[in-house]
Amino acid sequence: DLDRLDATFAALADPTRRAILARLLQGDVSVTELAAPFAMSQPAISKHLKVLEQAGLITRSRDR
Repeated sequence: DLDRLDATFAALADPTRRAILARLLQGDVSVTELAAPFAMSQPAISKHLKVLEQAGLITRSRDR
């Protein structure tokens, strides 16, 4: 599907999202742990995660 491919490339175009994916390849982490090396807030990281999720590149879950 061309729309899915466009979403994937758009998600990967951002260097922060590529860095997030690289970190996630090492294993699951919390949003707090994921945000630590970046100079941005957790809500900003969450927005990046939403883009990656909508492109089908990651899945998110909540541990309670």
